[in-house]
Amino acid sequence: MGVETATYISELSATNPLATDAISQGDDQIRLVKSVLQSQFTSLGAAAVTGTAAELNLIDGVTATTAELNYLDITTLGTSENSKAVTQSAGGAIVIGATSGDQTIDVASHDLADGGLKLAGTLVTSSAAEINKLDGLSASTTELDYNDVTTLGTVQTSKTVTADGSGVVNHVDYQVVRPYFLDIAETVNAIGGTGGGTQDMDMTSGNVVSATVDSSANTFTFSNPSATGRSCTFTLILTNGGSQTVNWPGSVDWVGGTAPSLTSSGKDVITFITVDAGTIWYGFVAGLDVK
Repeated sequence: MGVETATYISELSATNPLATDAISQGDDQIRLVKSVLQSQFTSLGAAAVTGTAAELNLIDGVTATTAELNYLDITTLGTSENSKAVTQSAGGAIVIGATSGDQTIDVASHDLADGGLKLAGTLVTSSAAEINKLDGLSASTTELDYNDVTTLGTVQTSKTVTADGSGVVNHVDYQVVRPYFLDIAETVNAIGGTGGGTQDMDMTSGNVVSATVDSSANTFTFSNPSATGRSCTFTLILTNGGSQTVNWPGSVDWVGGTAPSLTSSGKDVITFITVDAGTIWYGFVAGLDVK
């Protein structure tokens, strides 16, 4: 038969040439095969094809376009690039927007499986409801840090004022400016029976003190007043103060320079005030034998 014609490999006949074909047609058949190979593989040039059949078969059935395959043309693994696939580095990191501005991660309605999302190696465990609490937030990082309170109920500079589990707010001698109070109450330091000996009246335990003189001589002391330049006042409700000897601190200055004579069976109300951290306490009677 005559020499066949073909442009692509699929058009070549596996049964040609025939054994009865003229030897003179052999060179034409060889040239045909060369022409078909060059027509089929127009871009191989001088490069050898080293891929194995298994490797070449990886693209069997691929429907992606050349442009879509080029999404994998990544400069640096682990660094996101515009119009490229997102990959991990050898260490497992994914850097978003390191080379071309901030990038957006759009997870839309998709779930994050296999351990969830990690930021800087830390697993994000917040629920959508918890994260959505930040939606519309206009506070700055500095303003959010106002809530970084070391101990609830203890005031710190440049921090939010909080109450502890019992509702106590300890101002630790920081200033409260222009308060407007309604229905306030003061803590009463109810000492009860003094029992003789030394009895301290601690300002941190209450600015109203109640006590009963019940046996032998008593020596009263005052402790923990406010710092110099601040007024510290407390009221003492003393029962049966005249029944025993009562010794007052030497720092107390009385009206006329003499301590009052106390009621032996009854209540006396005495007020003390200092403006110099207790160097001098000014004492005066609010009422004797109050009934």
